[in-house]
Order: sequence, then structure tokens, then C-alpha cells
Amino acid sequence: MYEWVKALHVISVISWMAGLLYLPRLFVYHCDASPGSVQSETFKVMERRLMKAIMTPAMIASWVFGLWLVFGFIGLDAGGWLHLKLAAVVGLSAFHGFCAKWLKAFAGDKNDRPARFFRFMNEVPTLIMIIVVVLVIVKPF
Repeated sequence: MYEWVKALHVISVISWMAGLLYLPRLFVYHCDASPGSVQSETFKVMERRLMKAIMTPAMIASWVFGLWLVFGFIGLDAGGWLHLKLAAVVGLSAFHGFCAKWLKAFAGDKNDRPARFFRFMNEVPTLIMIIVVVLVIVKPF
């Protein structure tokens, strides 16, 4: 059963990360669209569907399968790497929340952030992902 839970966890994390990497890029392009334009309205649909149909379900599944792994197989005493990984995943969840906030601003034509901000934000999940992968694979402590 462990291998199945781990496989489902990895699948859900990959799906979640795809959304976390793609949504800020959509925001970059959305910044260049005039509010109310066909292009802006198309971005709104894409962003909403990405968040509701892929990102949020994948985040929930990542947490469910991840916690199942911890409490069903690994244990909280696995080492400091696990605690830091959990903290990093909390960080990814917070970033997900910020994405939802930015999505709401775009949906209401109230975004006040420049494309450059979202280009920078697009790198945040990548950095956290690198930390998580190193912690899980290397288990440095």
C-alpha cells in the first residue's frame, strides 16, 4: 500500500506544482491585457479553471497523501528533513493562497501589480520545490 500512496502523492504534487508554476506566468500575460478586453476575459477563464479544477484539488490531494505517508508509514520522528519539508509545503500552501488572492484581483479588474512582480513570484515555487526535492531525496539531517 505504501507504494500506491507514494505514487498518488507524487502525481498530485506534480499536478499542483504545474499549476503553481503556470498561474503566475498567466498573470504576467494578463497584466498586458486591457481590462474588459476579450484577451483579459479569456485569461480570467483560464486562471479560474486552473485554480479550481487542477491546483486546489491537487493541493488537497498532496496534503492528504502526504499526511497519510507521514502518519501511516514514515512517522514524525523520521528526522529534521521531514520537519523542514513540512514547513516548505506550508510555504507552498501559503503561495497557493496568494495566487488565489491575485486571481480574485484580476477577476475584478483590480490588479495593481506590474508584470515584473509576477515574473519574480513565478520563481518562488521553483525555489521551494528544489528545497523539498533535496530534503526528500538526500535527507541531509
